[in-house]
Amino acid sequence: MQTYENHEIDPPEVEVVIEIPRGSFLKRGSNGHVDFVSPLPCPFNYGCVPGYLGGEGDLLDAVVLGPRLPLGSRVRVYAWGAVGLSERFMYDDKLICSSRPLRPGQRRRVLRFFHFYAWCKGWLNRWRRRPGITRCEGWGSADQAIARAQPLGSNWRGPVIPF
Repeated sequence: MQTYENHEIDPPEVEVVIEIPRGSFLKRGSNGHVDFVSPLPCPFNYGCVPGYLGGEGDLLDAVVLGPRLPLGSRVRVYAWGAVGLSERFMYDDKLICSSRPLRPGQRRRVLRFFHFYAWCKGWLNRWRRRPGITRCEGWGSADQAIARAQPLGSNWRGPVIPF
């Protein structure tokens, strides 16, 4: 059995749909539209957990560590933690997933990425004239992030907030 948050239990297992393969320059939302083109490639596979809405009204975000996965692929992985991001007066969790426990260096790398991502996204929001501070809130529990997420209703048609 693996250790999760210092306990001998399995972490939550989730299905993730890959929206941004590792190494991609295109940042897409769950509706498939391009949000922006990054000057740097994404260092992780980035996607969403179908069936759950995150804090900003879009599908719950998830990062999958490991080798590049194809766009649209579905993988079942463990969620070892979550990174919180505040943006435009909203709080949103990003589940951090992998097939095995994260090493301390991986966790630091994920946090560094999201601090940098928040800084860049803050400048993009200013340029787009979208108010509010953007910042990385740090590491948190995957269980708590999933508990904050809302089950996806049958009437959901995509995010109502432009990104």
